[in-house]
Amino acid sequence: MRLERLTHNKIKIFLTFDDLMDRGLTKDDLWKDTFKVQQLFRDMIEEANEELGFEVNGSIAVEVYSLPAQGMVVIVTSEDQEHDFDEEFADDYIEMQVTLDESEDIFYEFQTFEDVIQLAHRLYAIGCVDGTLYSYNQRFYLHVSEEPPVAADDFIAILAEFGSSSTITIHRVAEYGKKIMDHRAIEQLVRYFPA
Repeated sequence: MRLERLTHNKIKIFLTFDDLMDRGLTKDDLWKDTFKVQQLFRDMIEEANEELGFEVNGSIAVEVYSLPAQGMVVIVTSEDQEHDFDEEFADDYIEMQVTLDESEDIFYEFQTFEDVIQLAHRLYAIGCVDGTLYSYNQRFYLHVSEEPPVAADDFIAILAEFGSSSTITIHRVAEYGKKIMDHRAIEQLVRYFPA
């Protein structure tokens, strides 16, 4: 689980599917209101309080975004009301407004441009040519929206050899980053940087 403060009353939590499995949950369980899900949210809020000083003062709004084979991004917004943090959890109930969204797009982050070039050659060899390449905060991001030519798990495994799933959303990178190659980035990388 990775935490990031967005504003004084909003945090982003990235959960991998392994994080969910460790707690005995699946991606589909998050859409249900069960004790395990409530406990997961309590644990996330407590960890955010310890690591980021994020305090819950009243009800919270939770937005859950599912990323294919990567994990879940959870945005938690605390409404500013004057309540004690411990009092909220003593009630054994958290008032939540939950928004759910699922994306089929794949969005990966890479430390170096060389990693992206090597990945492009691997993907091109299996018939993948799509993708948009971005640069943001001295890192590179590949956004693939077309269906991969191999099984999704195999495709993600190849991506994971060279990079990691991004905890930053495509929307943030598209707005604040620089688009390096639009459409068919994998094909362009192979053409401009032959092996």
